[in-house]
Amino acid sequence: MNRRLSFPRFLSLGLVLGLAASMTAAEDSGFTPLLNGKNLDGWKAFYDPKAKDVDTSKNLKIVDGAIVCSGKPTGFFHTDKAYSNYVLQYEWRYPKGSDPKSNSGCLVHLQEPLNKIFPKCLEPQGRYYDHGRIFVMHHAKEDIKFNKFDQELITKQLKPMGEWSKTEVTCTKDGLVKVKLNGEQVSECQGVLTSGPIGFQSEGTEVHFRNIRIKKLD
Repeated sequence: MNRRLSFPRFLSLGLVLGLAASMTAAEDSGFTPLLNGKNLDGWKAFYDPKAKDVDTSKNLKIVDGAIVCSGKPTGFFHTDKAYSNYVLQYEWRYPKGSDPKSNSGCLVHLQEPLNKIFPKCLEPQGRYYDHGRIFVMHHAKEDIKFNKFDQELITKQLKPMGEWSKTEVTCTKDGLVKVKLNGEQVSECQGVLTSGPIGFQSEGTEVHFRNIRIKKLD
């Protein structure tokens, strides 16, 4: 009797696992890496020109396939190319024991001039305690149709310091930006910007990024 009951249960578990694997593969398809894991080819950096006493050559380095950003001096690194209508995914972490106010950010739809701190863009916040909240940078009030986030959900989705988290930013051709943190949507905003380079901030705290990749939407 027990053997008969366990057999269909085993099949059901296998079916569920198979479906889950198929769904994961489908979600992962179509992405192109923006970081090769060896060097910063395809990326440029700009730092605050006032930070003359800081060695900028030590700000960014590749360690085990990830970008380690020292956070000093203040600045940002960005893609050579501009992008529009896409899904961006990346993993990030702050070192174990870091302050909850540890700060960085993802910058989408960066606008010229790029040699300033910071250019006009939308920033899916990288600060730990409100990661994913969208910060509107250098916009007029009428440029933004709406901007909302769920702080309670952000807090729930945050992983402990030192662990890798995954952020997904979807930017559509109508100016809509949606942010997911570890699989759950935590914010959305709609504005006038629809394209531009993608960047990440160096803003006073060591932060790590890896598996930065993009998928074009139809």
